[in-house]
Amino acid sequence: MRALVDEIVGDPRLPEAGRLRWAVTENLHLTVRFLGATAPDRVPAVVAATESAARTTAPFTVRLAGAGAFPAPDRPRVVWLGIVEGTPGLAALAGALSGELADRGWERDERPFRAHLTLGRADGVPGAGRAVAALAEAAASLDAAWTVDRLVVYQSDLERGPVRYRPLATALLGGGALPGRAVLR
Repeated sequence: MRALVDEIVGDPRLPEAGRLRWAVTENLHLTVRFLGATAPDRVPAVVAATESAARTTAPFTVRLAGAGAFPAPDRPRVVWLGIVEGTPGLAALAGALSGELADRGWERDERPFRAHLTLGRADGVPGAGRAVAALAEAAASLDAAWTVDRLVVYQSDLERGPVRYRPLATALLGGGALPGRAVLR
């Protein structure tokens, strides 16, 4: 993915691409539910919901292809890579997690799940739609796949620099055990 972004950012015909806030490669992940600020005393309930949702879902394959933006390619705020295989599995996992969280006091997310891999943000970058179009063209031949075998609870660290994600807990899909699994506090 880094090479794909570097191709767009390095294109001298697309100066706006360098002004987008591209995700740091080690931060790339598929979000199945965003909770926002969560009180530390509620984290164990999030972990329990995550473990329960993961137990009910078997590992599955995800394949990336294509690119686009939310809310629309000509008005981009979020730039993403598309998912062409594995969307039903991700949607089922997101639904299971939403249900488990609702059982523990969170509101159910009523918005339809839209599987994607966030690559960056384009808020307020004039001409960003051109960079999104170039990314979509470059990503048309992208064929990247992997097995989704775990669900991770991340904490977003928003202090200096780009956002960093710190794993708090990991649950294997299908209910397998992780050696030495621990919840960080």
